[in-house]
Amino acid sequence: MLALEGRVERLRRLARWWDAALKIPGTPFAVGLDPLLGLVPGVGDALGAGVSLWIVLQAARLGASASTLLHMLANIAIDALIGAVPVAGDVFDFAWKANLRNVELLERHAADPAGARRASALWLTAIGVTLVALLAGVVALGVVALRALLRIV
Repeated sequence: MLALEGRVERLRRLARWWDAALKIPGTPFAVGLDPLLGLVPGVGDALGAGVSLWIVLQAARLGASASTLLHMLANIAIDALIGAVPVAGDVFDFAWKANLRNVELLERHAADPAGARRASALWLTAIGVTLVALLAGVVALGVVALRALLRIV
């Protein structure tokens, strides 16, 4: 168990450096290397993705459940998708802190594997339902727009 705690602590330190290493004076906010390097097009995002995926790989090696690993990958995907939007994505990177979230998921899994598995499965289900609802909304808007366009023509 001690070896596990040491490995998780190293991941926590890496996540802190990457997501919250520097406290912004006079505010409760901290910023890490990820959003700062993310300002460099291409290079920063690639480095950030590499670090994030390495944390997930280490979580897999430490025995995290499939639902926890999927939850971690979803955090990275959200970070990457929204982070790709110019300016707004950079602001989002300051707040999302996917690596710290993922290390917290790993810590929860280490403390209570069954509880973490259930919580991650519930979270993934909520994400899935949200994506289906968004897709249905896009299809509905497309149908409405097509009908309006056909009326005009």
